[in-house]
Amino acid sequence: MTTRALVLGGGGPVGIAWETGLIAGLGEGGVAVHQADWILGTSAGSFVGANLALRRDPAAMFESELAYASLLKETGGPPRPAPDLSALMGLLMRKPPNEHAPVALRIELGRLALESKTVSEEVFIAGFGPLAESQHPWPAGYGCTAVDAETGDFVVWSDQTAAPLARAVASSCSVPGIFPPITIEGRRYIDGGMRSGTNADVAHEHDRVLIIAVVPPAFAPFMLGGIEAERARLHDAGRDTALIIPDAASGEVFGPNLMDGSRRADIARAGYAQGKAEAERVGAFWG
Repeated sequence: MTTRALVLGGGGPVGIAWETGLIAGLGEGGVAVHQADWILGTSAGSFVGANLALRRDPAAMFESELAYASLLKETGGPPRPAPDLSALMGLLMRKPPNEHAPVALRIELGRLALESKTVSEEVFIAGFGPLAESQHPWPAGYGCTAVDAETGDFVVWSDQTAAPLARAVASSCSVPGIFPPITIEGRRYIDGGMRSGTNADVAHEHDRVLIIAVVPPAFAPFMLGGIEAERARLHDAGRDTALIIPDAASGEVFGPNLMDGSRRADIARAGYAQGKAEAERVGAFWG
C-alpha cells in the first residue's frame, strides 16, 4: 500500500496564510492533500498541519484566515510592528549551504532565544486560539518539529511523545529572539526551523512526499539547495517527492519579512489561486 506524507514548512504569519490558501485551492481543484497518511509540520507548518490533522476543513480554514485578516484590518492591523529579524538572520546565514544547521549553531540560536526578552510562554500559547483553548488529544498521523534550546537536539513531537499538542505546536513556532522557548517535560524548546525550514527528510518512511515550502523569491538561492538535498535523501531511500514553492504572484505579495502579517488576506488569496493552478500537477503525483 502506497503511503503519502505532507510536509509543511515554516514561514511565520506569511507562511500560515499562504499554506492555508494553497491547501484550500488544491482541495477546490480536487486534490485532498490534507488527507495524507502523515502530516509533518515545522513552525508555521506545525500550526497549519495540526489543524488539518484535527480534521478541520481546508475551505473553512481559508475562510477563517480571511476573516482573521479582516479583523486585524478593522482593528488597525497587527498588534505590533513586524519584529526585527536581523540577529536571527545573522546566525542563520552561517548555516552551511545545502546542509542542516549543525548542533553548535542550533545551540547559539537557543542561547539567543533563552536570553531574549519576550512575552511569557502562557501568553504566547494563548495566541494559538482554539488549538490552545481546549485539551485536544494528539491527532493520529501528525508530527511537528522542535529543537532543544540548550543542547541543540532535534526532536519530532508525535503521539509517541509526552508533549501536549498546544505546547508542541508552540515550541515548533518559537522563533528565537521573538517568542519564548517552550517548556516541555522540564526542557525548553525552540522552532524546528532552526534545523531546517522543512525537515522533509524526516518523512523517509513514506512512499510519496509532498513538500510545501515557504520560499520567498529573495531567499530562494539560500533555501532551495537545502530542500533539494533533503529530496535527494528521500530519493536515495526509494521515495518519490514533489515540491511546491510560492509562484511569482504569491512571492510578489509576501513582502520582505515573513513575520509581517499585514498582508495575510492577499497572501492567502494568492496561495488559493496557486493551489487551483497547481492541482493538476500535484494530483498526478498524489494519486
